[in-house]
Amino acid sequence: MSILGNGLFAHFAGTVLFGLLLGAAPALWAKECQCANCGEADAAGTKAFSIASLMGDDAPFTIGGWTQLGYHGHSTGVFNTHPGDINLHQQWLYAGRVADGRCGLSFGFWVDLLYGTDAQNTQAFGEPPPQRHWDNEWDMGIYGWALPQAFVEVAYGDWSVKLGHFYTLIGYEAVPALTNFFYSHSFTFNFNEPFTHSGVLGAYRASNGVTLYGGWTAGWDTGFDRFSATGHSKGSSFLGGIKVTLGTSMVATYVLTAGNLGFPQGKGYSHSLVVHATPAKNWAYVFQYDLVEVNANPLGPDTNHRSAFNNYLFYTITDTLKAGVRGEWFRSGDHSLYEITAGVNLRPIENLSIRPEVRWQFGGSSADERFFASQFGVSTGTTIFGIDAVLMY
Repeated sequence: MSILGNGLFAHFAGTVLFGLLLGAAPALWAKECQCANCGEADAAGTKAFSIASLMGDDAPFTIGGWTQLGYHGHSTGVFNTHPGDINLHQQWLYAGRVADGRCGLSFGFWVDLLYGTDAQNTQAFGEPPPQRHWDNEWDMGIYGWALPQAFVEVAYGDWSVKLGHFYTLIGYEAVPALTNFFYSHSFTFNFNEPFTHSGVLGAYRASNGVTLYGGWTAGWDTGFDRFSATGHSKGSSFLGGIKVTLGTSMVATYVLTAGNLGFPQGKGYSHSLVVHATPAKNWAYVFQYDLVEVNANPLGPDTNHRSAFNNYLFYTITDTLKAGVRGEWFRSGDHSLYEITAGVNLRPIENLSIRPEVRWQFGGSSADERFFASQFGVSTGTTIFGIDAVLMY
């Protein structure tokens, strides 16, 4: 199905209107930071034209977004699962204000609204039937709506606390297209990690190089239905970790979830370690290790023990051109799946990114390939070309 179907123009107009309404209401209680070097703009902004620039420098909150269109020749089995058409992956709008405790007591909020083919991967699907999923009912064929984040935040000094629905700390890749180098996603990101949580999460900046995290969440990928009187969710888990800056060229982040991770994972735990290094000028390297141990089999037999090793290597060629490669070894039980992706990021103008890539995915054996095809819906032994464009504003 192409982007020309599904009444796309009407849905896009609705997204814009709804996003602006969501963004305007909380501005009444967002506190403006008055001290020097505080209240810095969120990283999602852009120096080129943006919606936020229309509001002026004194606006109490920021709004913005991006449009991501993409094409892939074959399904990867994760996110890019509608081959042969130009798809609208993400029509994204955000509104929010970052709470900055360096100025004293500060309040903030954040709301993300997503429409596109990526929405159904980002909804609160961690709610078991017969519960009415709070944003899963907004689907229209392969397109849908999602509310990936909706939280309030308070900060004071080196402390901050989020309350609501927010992105996970786990892993290296993320749902928003702007935060990833590659158009496609790793298997690790899709099968080993939650995308969002609902609950409360605190952060403490212990020193310039150490930040501690800790909080309670209603498991993985749950929404606000978890707290309703008729809720059937069982998710109740710890989320926490530590981020450490090692010298001037390395940052390591360790994150743990433990407890009842909810539907369909069950009880268990997960570990994630991400190390980001800049070993030489223009070079960057990322290593990631994930481990998941649960008492349920969310994707069928032999899927309760899953682990992964990911490696990313990036090279900055010019200010407008970067190259990268990702190598992945994903395991479920005793079965191995591999993926190698190579691509470039081109920025012809400051707020437009074009990301062509070539991807190879294959199993460790023919038995492994049959296992991942039947249990995970992942086809192997194929070369996949993909390209997308992300326009930021």
